[in-house]
Amino acid sequence: MKRIVLVLTAVLATGLLTGCKQKKQTEDIIVHKTEAPKPQAPIRMQDYNQVKDVQWLDRAYQVDIRRTADDSLRMVKDETGQKFVDNRILLKVIRQDGSVFFSQTFTKASFNDYLDDDYRATGILEGLVFDRVEGHQLIFAGSVSHPQTDEYIPLVITLSNFGDVAISRDSQMDTPPDAQVDHRGEE
Repeated sequence: MKRIVLVLTAVLATGLLTGCKQKKQTEDIIVHKTEAPKPQAPIRMQDYNQVKDVQWLDRAYQVDIRRTADDSLRMVKDETGQKFVDNRILLKVIRQDGSVFFSQTFTKASFNDYLDDDYRATGILEGLVFDRVEGHQLIFAGSVSHPQTDEYIPLVITLSNFGDVAISRDSQMDTPPDAQVDHRGEE
């Protein structure tokens, strides 16, 4: 009987010692290091050319827009340090007889008054496209963007029949003017 008591006591003592032992817990979080992507060579947008025949003031004209990446312009960097080459855009309006009515080259600096400091430092001149004829004016849409994003400042460039250029920020949504939104029944 002494033996059974000794065995039971030994089992109880072992159980008590093991039960009171607490696992050591750590508050350290292990995070594997990831290497930031190394910037590539400066990225250039593709050259772009739009030629459009338009009727303006009862005459035929051709609008020729050419975008080229220009290494002579200051490059911009994104938050990862990736460099991007800025663009230069040549806008020509050519009469039916082939003579040039208007020719001007635009860079991002052409739109400085319409950009904030962020877009002046990190934006590039992305594009310029013919939009429409409106009375005595040709209307163009332009944009300065953060490279490889959907973030941009929309611009309106107006060319008068006297060759005067006016620039403004585009505040209109890209929806038809007669589009009606019906909010009835929405919760």
